Amino acid sequence: MPLVFDHISFRYEKTPVFNDFSLHIDARATVLLGPNGAGKSTLMAIAASHLSPSSGSVTFDGGVAKGRHLTAYRKRVAWIPQQITPMPGLTVREQVAYAGWLKGMPKDLAWKASREALRRVDLTPLAGRRSHQVSGGQLRRMGIAGALTHRSELILMDEPTAGLDPTQRLVFRELVGDLVGSVQVVVSTHQTEDLADLYTHVAVLSQGRVRFQGSPAEFHALAPATTGGREQAEAAYAMLVGREI
Repeated sequence: MPLVFDHISFRYEKTPVFNDFSLHIDARATVLLGPNGAGKSTLMAIAASHLSPSSGSVTFDGGVAKGRHLTAYRKRVAWIPQQITPMPGLTVREQVAYAGWLKGMPKDLAWKASREALRRVDLTPLAGRRSHQVSGGQLRRMGIAGALTHRSELILMDEPTAGLDPTQRLVFRELVGDLVGSVQVVVSTHQTEDLADLYTHVAVLSQGRVRFQGSPAEFHALAPATTGGREQAEAAYAMLVGREI
């Protein structure tokens, strides 16, 4: 199901981020690579309808992220920003169920669905803990559980492994791998690890422009023939963004 940015423009006050920008994403698992300041977070927020472009349109599987179609669009699309904010006084399960309620689910159905969502992200043992008492990695998984509660078809994750220790990153990558079979995933990051293992499509963003789109194999092929493994991905990335890394 395609996520399409069609000739969008966006600026923060006097600072332009995108000008007549277009991107078509139609893969089960897409990684959006780019250096800090490339516009990745802004693009993810626009895809989630948290921000609105000044011109152009955003659609997911034909659904438009504006006007009378906005509510239906938001029910299908979930956004997990870099910072998940714990809600004062709520347990982990209550906050996950609340995410479903915010998307229009009846409270009893959201509560019921939250149990299975927590099981899928391996947070069932923490269901009764206050949400402000869990770790950063557990907060990210809680955000995914909220998306699963209202059965999102597309999950957008912005720098999901930033600030996590190696063990937390490993757990998170395993979770993303498990999700891909049932939902469409777009992950923004500046890290090149595990591209071939997790993703079927790579897009590289730099200075508000798409520098590359293709498969992980096509991306790796950009690197010099003398590189391999993790160095190959890093070299390909450097070829595209140069001194912006």
